[in-house]
Amino acid sequence: MLLMPNKDWHWEFNEAYGQLSISLGSEMEFLTPYKAKLLIPDALSTSEFCVEHAKFYIAMLERLPKILKLSDAAIVQTALNATAAHFLLKPQMPKSWFFETSNECVYSEVGKLFNLKCNGESVLVMVVDDSLQASTVMILSHNCQLTESKLLQQFDTIKVMHDRLQPMRRMPAKQVVAA
Repeated sequence: MLLMPNKDWHWEFNEAYGQLSISLGSEMEFLTPYKAKLLIPDALSTSEFCVEHAKFYIAMLERLPKILKLSDAAIVQTALNATAAHFLLKPQMPKSWFFETSNECVYSEVGKLFNLKCNGESVLVMVVDDSLQASTVMILSHNCQLTESKLLQQFDTIKVMHDRLQPMRRMPAKQVVAA
């Protein structure tokens, strides 16, 4: 069953875990992977889950089952993390040098899937924010090894120039496993 937003939902910073969370009512809290250093100042205090957030979240709930094989729980987890990343993360500078250049020109839009190629490996990502020349993407694969010492985990974000986005040839054959 997919969770639908209501008036009781709100963002808050969970001090115990040092991460952004969303209170889904009096008995449920969803913890995002996003730490304080990644968040805009407003995300460090309690703020409402506004209509704009709800529209984005519902759009992700509708889009994700069409493009990925996910359980309902994984759809909700991915949609909530995408919503948090879209609205509450600090802007990033592109870090395209980690990834191979694509041979094809792509059209980027929020919610679209792409591959990034890094160190010979292909990583599944979803666009959570886009601009004219670059997109912020959320890692959907289990992880992405950028260097020997730098690893991106599932749901981490990175901004890349559009020339690094590799188009999807077909729907991902394997199921994405959310944490």
